[in-house]
Amino acid sequence: MKELLKAKIFGIDKYPELGAFVSAFLNENPTLSVYNSPRYVIFPGFCDVHVHFREPGFSYKETIKTGSKASAHGGYTDVCTMPNLNPVPDSLEHIKAQQDIIDKDAVIKVHPYASITVGEIGEELVDMEALASKCIAFSDDGRGVQSDEMMASAMKKAKSLDKMIVAHCEVNDLLFGGYIHDGEYAKLNNHKGICSESEYKQIERDIKLCKEIGCKYHVCHISAKESVDLIRKAKAQGVNITCETGPHYLILDDMDLQEHGRFKMNPPLRSKSDKEALLEGVLDGTIDCIATDHAPHGEEEKGRGLALSPFGITGIETAFPLLYTKLVKKGILSLEKLVELLCINPRERFGIPFTNDFTIWDTEEEITVNKDFFLSKGTATPFEGEKLFGKCMLTVCDGKISYKA
Repeated sequence: MKELLKAKIFGIDKYPELGAFVSAFLNENPTLSVYNSPRYVIFPGFCDVHVHFREPGFSYKETIKTGSKASAHGGYTDVCTMPNLNPVPDSLEHIKAQQDIIDKDAVIKVHPYASITVGEIGEELVDMEALASKCIAFSDDGRGVQSDEMMASAMKKAKSLDKMIVAHCEVNDLLFGGYIHDGEYAKLNNHKGICSESEYKQIERDIKLCKEIGCKYHVCHISAKESVDLIRKAKAQGVNITCETGPHYLILDDMDLQEHGRFKMNPPLRSKSDKEALLEGVLDGTIDCIATDHAPHGEEEKGRGLALSPFGITGIETAFPLLYTKLVKKGILSLEKLVELLCINPRERFGIPFTNDFTIWDTEEEITVNKDFFLSKGTATPFEGEKLFGKCMLTVCDGKISYKA
């Protein structure tokens, strides 16, 4: 006799078939029956639209294999990989080089981006028509498209192909060599700052272009209160815009910084008022997704301090425990809302189908974030040493176990 599902399940209103699939899977795999218990919580597979797996080109930082295993450890069954690789996926030949590795090594579903411009240097559009069927969307992540004309051309072509432009918004002329937020911590510790204007001015430009052209447009990793306000107003005006932020921007601010590269990411941790505005944007629906911007580096690279370390932190394995512990358990965010942000909204916006993937968590078990915790090659995180609630017990993707504790 088949045993009824006893574990609590989230997302079933959106994906009504999920309960039956999980029940059947657990019943068909008797060794997994331990998870059919009220102690465990079941979610549809999480979806991250912004990760860096570093392969091809920078395999010492991360590979498709290690990145996808780390993703499964974090409960993710779909991820979208950014194009700052070597070679950049700016042609059919280059994106095939990445796809071949994905097909061979990935333990979850990995959806590559193609770049907007050749080499991501902003001077020439890629052949978007040729690449459209091979990529999830177009992005020059890691760099803002500086030319208004180039972005307008990209938006027009993307609209004709029904593809999305996904933008890292950053005005190079406003950076002035900065590497952390141009705020109180930078002033107190004599660091060069990155102003919020460098982010929101390009969002402002792109909103104007998007309003005129009408393409689908998504803003990466917003960090500033002005960005939230601009996007909120644009949505009210009917602009076809969505956005994401990262777990770290919702939990930390610049006064949490320490003199170590594991606190350095781009955009940087901003002020307390920025963090509060981001939380408000999550709660009122201005911010559609939480994406990790998982960006691993070598240990030696991230040990060079705030000024000299590369931008980027490891994040896909800690995302759910962080958000659950710091926001859900504190009553700031409901678990239902978190499932929307981690799974439902990114799938709907990016057209990533739900295929009965799921992940099972023990939300009562405490974990410690340290080097031994990670399956990723990268271990640099501002949350090192934190004790968090939430242990991933099982992730199933395409009917196969991708991770088991």
